[in-house]
Amino acid sequence: MSENTVTSWKKDRFILTALVSKDFKLKYRRSMLGVLWSVLNPLLMMVVLSAVFSFVFRFEIENFPLYLILGNTLFALMADSTSSAMHSIIDSASLIKKIRINKMVFPVEKVIFQLVNFIFSLIAIAAVMLFFRVAPTANILFLPLLLFYVVLFSLGIGLLLSALAVFFRDVCHLWGVVITAWTYATPLFYPVTILDSWMLNIMQFNPMYYYVTYFREIMLWGQTPGLGENLMCFAFAAVMFAIGYLVFRKTEKKFILYV
Repeated sequence: MSENTVTSWKKDRFILTALVSKDFKLKYRRSMLGVLWSVLNPLLMMVVLSAVFSFVFRFEIENFPLYLILGNTLFALMADSTSSAMHSIIDSASLIKKIRINKMVFPVEKVIFQLVNFIFSLIAIAAVMLFFRVAPTANILFLPLLLFYVVLFSLGIGLLLSALAVFFRDVCHLWGVVITAWTYATPLFYPVTILDSWMLNIMQFNPMYYYVTYFREIMLWGQTPGLGENLMCFAFAAVMFAIGYLVFRKTEKKFILYV
């Protein structure tokens, strides 16, 4: 590894650390509870949705609040990562115009920031597991692997969206609609068993279905993900990252003309 490469890597790492720290300060500025909201938000959302889907729609799912919070928090990691990464280049326009910097740092930082938020939300998940007396098994050791898949997948989408948003601002509005539709197309608050066969066939092409199921297997059902499941999760992540990376690198030199 050349000296220039090492210097560039250290510079990017410093910038990433500084940007993550800045985002945390901005997010929790003037908030009495601060970072505790990363724990409270998934808990409060779980309570509201549990009440709606337990008493109104009456889905019969064992330990439904835990089933719900696992799906919601993991999906939120992807949704928040991609949405914030999408705006990262546009929001950093003033900095990009002033100094020479690796532009990929900005979407990467947004994904890392949401990952840190997700790690705090694991405290809420642990509390719900304790309440329902669901003991963790050795399968919890697969969690870092799952997070690798989801982060790589989210980063790929984030890189793609951040590049497209520079040239087509409509992408920013369209992505909100896509995320809403994706939320309902993923079994976050309903059992997959209620779907018709043709809907189940379509579900096989939903990466978040595999990631959410993986999360529930290791945290709720005590199941060990198989090799095929891991390969499927990695394939979705690797392909999406490759697409996002290639599009970003191919277009980044023109960013300064459009931001």
